[in-house]
Amino acid sequence: MTSKRRRAGSRGGAFRRARVWLLAALVALPIAAATVVAVAYPAVAATTCPRCYGLERLAGDVYAEQGLPPYRKRQVLSAVEEAERRVRDFYGDRRASPRILACLSDRCYRRIGGGGERGVAVLNRAVMLSPSGVDPVIASHEMSHVELHARLDSGAKVPQWFDEGLAVLVSGDPRYLAPETAPGAEPDTEPDTAPGTTPGTAADRCLVSTDAPLPATLDAWLRAAGADRTTYARAACRVSRWVAANGGPHVVLDLVRRLDAGETFGAITGM
Repeated sequence: MTSKRRRAGSRGGAFRRARVWLLAALVALPIAAATVVAVAYPAVAATTCPRCYGLERLAGDVYAEQGLPPYRKRQVLSAVEEAERRVRDFYGDRRASPRILACLSDRCYRRIGGGGERGVAVLNRAVMLSPSGVDPVIASHEMSHVELHARLDSGAKVPQWFDEGLAVLVSGDPRYLAPETAPGAEPDTEPDTAPGTTPGTAADRCLVSTDAPLPATLDAWLRAAGADRTTYARAACRVSRWVAANGGPHVVLDLVRRLDAGETFGAITGM
């Protein structure tokens, strides 16, 4: 009897040990997964846990690297507030409230997974800003990407050139569009143009125009934009003209509604 109980106890101990190992393995899985994400996708990890990457909360969901002097913190908050205003003014309201991660040093931006860009939207949920991207234009450009995708409830997609051109229009980026002028007013200065381009006027803000196809996928866009700095301007021109010809920003809201209803981008826009 004693021998049987000892053997039973031995089997019970083995079972308990196996269960402990199993529980330990299950606990370790999320940790291992988090480690892989942190190493392979630091931008995703940083936007999930900004404090883990040395960022502190300034206000709401706005984070910046620790130790900034007060005037630098005000710079970040001011840029974000103006960027939010530009998005809100274009759409009439805001659906998305992306988490903002702002770096005022290159070291900080590299640490959170940034590269050579001035800013980037992460998974359509957050925006990372580099030292040269803590600016209303860059911030609103990236927020525009997040806002557009937040409004596409069905998961419908638009060509990448449209997404980028719309972001330029929302942000009012003077590198790629002529300044907006009041009806009947003349532009203060002639925009810089290259041979074969269309100059901006009071009604037409284009700096560069083209009838050629523009990159529809992200990979194609990155290749084209990396090779030709006017790619953004060409996309912005096409979007700006389409919006102006159809009565203004409300046409984008109509586009979103119709895409969510199942219509195709080409059938709606003719582009």
